[in-house]
Amino acid sequence: MWVKKMYLSVLCVFAFVKGYTQETEIDTTKVTEIDEVILTATRTARQLSSLPLPVTLVSKKKIIQSGTIRLNEILNEQTGIITVADQSGFEGVQIQGIASDYILILIDGVPLVGRSAGNFDVSRLTVGNIKQIEVVKGPSSSLYGSEALGGVINIITSAPETEKLSGNASYRIGSFTQQDINLDIKQRIKSFRYGIFANRFSSEGYDLNPETEGQTVNPFENYTLNARIYNDFSENLSLFASARYYNQNQDAGFIVNDTRFEGDSKEEEWNAHLRFDHNWSKNLTLAYELYYTNYTAAEKLADPISDDVLTDSDFDQRLFRPEVRSTYTFKNSSKLTTGFGFQYDQLDRTFFDEQVDFSSQYAYAQYDINVINPLNVIVGARFDNHSEYSNQFSPKLALRYKITNTLAAKASIGYGFKAPDFRQLYFDFTNSAVGYTVLGYNVAIDKLRELQDQGQILDIVVPESDLEDPLEAESSVGYNIGLTYKKQNWNTEVNFFRNDFKNLIDTRIIARKTNGQNVFSYFNFDKIYTTGLETNISYEFNKNINISAGYQLLYAFDKTKEDAIDNGEVFARDPQTNETIEVSKSDYFGLVNRSRHNANFKIFYDIPSVKANINVRLLYRSKYALFDTNGNGLIDDYDTSFVDGFVTTNVAASKTFCKNFNLQIGANNLFDYTDTLIPTLPGIQFFTKINYQF
Repeated sequence: MWVKKMYLSVLCVFAFVKGYTQETEIDTTKVTEIDEVILTATRTARQLSSLPLPVTLVSKKKIIQSGTIRLNEILNEQTGIITVADQSGFEGVQIQGIASDYILILIDGVPLVGRSAGNFDVSRLTVGNIKQIEVVKGPSSSLYGSEALGGVINIITSAPETEKLSGNASYRIGSFTQQDINLDIKQRIKSFRYGIFANRFSSEGYDLNPETEGQTVNPFENYTLNARIYNDFSENLSLFASARYYNQNQDAGFIVNDTRFEGDSKEEEWNAHLRFDHNWSKNLTLAYELYYTNYTAAEKLADPISDDVLTDSDFDQRLFRPEVRSTYTFKNSSKLTTGFGFQYDQLDRTFFDEQVDFSSQYAYAQYDINVINPLNVIVGARFDNHSEYSNQFSPKLALRYKITNTLAAKASIGYGFKAPDFRQLYFDFTNSAVGYTVLGYNVAIDKLRELQDQGQILDIVVPESDLEDPLEAESSVGYNIGLTYKKQNWNTEVNFFRNDFKNLIDTRIIARKTNGQNVFSYFNFDKIYTTGLETNISYEFNKNINISAGYQLLYAFDKTKEDAIDNGEVFARDPQTNETIEVSKSDYFGLVNRSRHNANFKIFYDIPSVKANINVRLLYRSKYALFDTNGNGLIDDYDTSFVDGFVTTNVAASKTFCKNFNLQIGANNLFDYTDTLIPTLPGIQFFTKINYQF
């Protein structure tokens, strides 16, 4: 790993020195198409087609036309991106086979917090006031640090553009009494601009298994409020300020030993974001940024008859981050972007003995240069100094070579990391119904001794020395190599990727309890990789008809499991013959919840003569497994938890009338595909939406 990082560092230095000596004034990154401008990949404005990195952009137009209302819905329709529900029902996003734990979620460039077992629930985010969504695939820690190990999703909110008061109000109702209400107001008053957005989203829930008591998804309602102001003090100094509030209440229920426990769960989130953009000179711009966010969640379940409490938990996380960054443009139009900042993260939750906190300082630099006329190079690195784990150095190198006016090749290699989270270090949880215990790594030794003193430990199965060395940060090296072809109405991209992970954190048994259950803690031991290819093809027959298709081939394996199979150490029981069989390499299916094939096919048809449009989107996911059923610690062809491959079809049609009114009707999952193993897929969902534009 250190050899690779040193190699990257040398390349960074070489490219910077080479680029600085170039005097040819060439600007191949000049923005020519506003709707293709990307900010997330380089933290500077770059045209999408000019980037050397694998990036997906979802425009506001596509969001509106598709009729999607939550972030998980629109992401699920993009190539190489799927949403996956965890055991709690939270729906996280998977990119290139990399789980939600390792994907950083941003709004206007600042991070969101509040994860369940590492998983960020993207369904809690509305898309009602989004200008565009930017997805950077692969390690992005060179700019964004921890949690960007597998990629970054940045949600860009829309800004006021005209002096006239403008906006829209919409109401949508659909199956399961799902209701979505939006109000968005924007205005420019000379140098001052403001935007106010409000959303209410609710549902009566649904039940995929009527034979069992309770619903698959319980009724809920949530609210999102967002206020933004912009002010240009002068040509050289401007202000952006944003405040966002989110609140959700949901009914909750759980059955243990024929006793039904009832209650509710609550979520609340605050974000405050302040940024000054300062043009020091023609060549130098600076941004001074201050950000604070607070996420809280609470759940209480009790027997309504006896008042016995099953669970009463609280979660309260805060993050504070000031940052200063700069961009300097040299005579040859190359750009040097630098930044430094401080991050303070604090968490107080029920299953911790006390409130815990992290602090870190970081600095990063990135150089964007056209080394020669057709070759664009981006080199960057970031250094993180953290209070709870060893320092991290994260380099990245990306290149794009313009072969012809229509064909370009691009490649990138980068290092990513994810710090051990609060749960992995400080968790102290015992399941009252089953009796097992999970302990964070930093508290495991002391808690084991407490359990021993209480007579609850039968034996300890790991040496104490295994719990003394610090838990290491998870890390990866990601490679992407691709080709893009753009000519007239054709736009095609092929990207080959590989991500190698080490020090992944997982649980293992550290002790056995006298009640027959186990004590678990967290350790570094997994080594996995994901590899495959992605391709996107789109064709415009004319300005009104667009057809696109996307496909991802994915292989995701655990290297240690592959070695065990090669050594003849893995066996499985054939469910048909009941015989014990040695698992071969061809029997090894891969990691949990990963499909070998994902594909999409979309048709968008605008009919300007009647001010209408219609679209059809088909989404395919091949079979995948939910968990190991034969006890050998991996997913093989003899497991019985596979979900068969399936296709969902989404359609939407809209018509503008009376100039300012738009009526949209549609159906998600048109052919009513359901599976009790997929709780986030409730069957066919019809909807109708009326929107008033002013």
